Amino acid sequence: MESVEEDEDEEEEEFDPNTVPFEELTDEQKAKISPDVLKRLEKQWQQSLIDALPVYYAGILGCRSVNEFDCMNKVEEGTFGVVYRAKCKRTEEVVALKRLKMEKEKDGFPITSTREINMLLKAGTHENIVNVREIVVGHNIDKIFLVMEFVEHDLKSLMDTMKKRNKSFEVGHVKTLLQQLLSGLNHMHTLWILHRDLKTSNLLLTHNGVLKIADFGLAREYGDPLEKYTEVVVTLWYRAPELLLGTKLYSTPIDVWSVGCIMAEFIRLKPLWPGSGELDQIRKIFMDLGTPIIDKWPEVVELPLWKQLNIEHFQFNQLRKKFDSEMLDETAWKLLNSMLTYNPEKRMTCEEALKCSWFKEKPLPIPSAEFPTFPAKSEGGKAPPRREPEAPRQGTAMAELDEQTRSLYASLKIPEKYAAQTSGGFALKFDKDRF
Repeated sequence: MESVEEDEDEEEEEFDPNTVPFEELTDEQKAKISPDVLKRLEKQWQQSLIDALPVYYAGILGCRSVNEFDCMNKVEEGTFGVVYRAKCKRTEEVVALKRLKMEKEKDGFPITSTREINMLLKAGTHENIVNVREIVVGHNIDKIFLVMEFVEHDLKSLMDTMKKRNKSFEVGHVKTLLQQLLSGLNHMHTLWILHRDLKTSNLLLTHNGVLKIADFGLAREYGDPLEKYTEVVVTLWYRAPELLLGTKLYSTPIDVWSVGCIMAEFIRLKPLWPGSGELDQIRKIFMDLGTPIIDKWPEVVELPLWKQLNIEHFQFNQLRKKFDSEMLDETAWKLLNSMLTYNPEKRMTCEEALKCSWFKEKPLPIPSAEFPTFPAKSEGGKAPPRREPEAPRQGTAMAELDEQTRSLYASLKIPEKYAAQTSGGFALKFDKDRF
């Protein structure tokens, strides 16, 4: 009996940690490994997970150190990472550094981080999607950063500031923002990517008025036929009714519903349906849009939570009462209503929304370059200098005028000094009382 126990002790002493994959080591086995060896094995394992990422990402192998960047300030901390404003020491370009949250999970490399990297890379370069430049690492392999283009504003913070100052977007601004959002999202959908967490805090805006879709932590690919996914996606206030009612079979319409909520928020500068919980969210939607009519959405009776709900009957579609008629005319109302259609199969697509005549009607979308500039929270509340042409120097402008213009000034008897002052380039200015 003693010899058997001695043999077992010898076997335990001879345990070789290199023969067992790190993720399969038990707590008892880890306790027998020295801290230095355990740390080395864990680093090797994490590196193997990173190396297993798709080969089409050029920056993942031999990536640079985060020490090649100077951190300027912390911008925000979200569910899936912390974002810093930083400057590349080599090029002096200002970028956004997003440190991925690498908690030591049983499943290893966090699935949200893997998806975010993969989906951003698959989305490629599109003007209305935040662009990833590379991946850099810290001293330890668990410190991984995404290097992204730096975008000054998130729309949620910007809109909160505007509301506090009793300011609002004009119709032309809303059209521009919505057009850009639909363009970026349509690009994603054509690549079979669902964002699954569209909200104003995940939309960025440059000082040049360009909207960028960001935060791909919940994004994932979808296919045809549809697979079952988790229904716990999309921030509550922007969550489509089919998700609230428990469906696990969903597709691009859930993103379009979120866009409808965001369009309303652009106009009102506050969330459309700020529910306190899932049941309250459902009730708020039903109060404004009416209780779903089975004839128009037959599949609703098959959703898991439909029969469990005891919700009173609400009159059909009272939503328009929440909007100023000047901001939401008939064409705009039809667009909003089409994106907030209950039945996902009848909900408008991004491509259809982009073709809406509302974008071609006056007031037209305001060009991005003509957007007003705002102080940026991410830059410490500083507004950039206006992009205005240099004032012309007196005494030189008349010589640069063409003959026809020279004759016009002469016929109007405008002195040369005034001609010089009025012949400068066009500089657009915005009403300070509005912005």
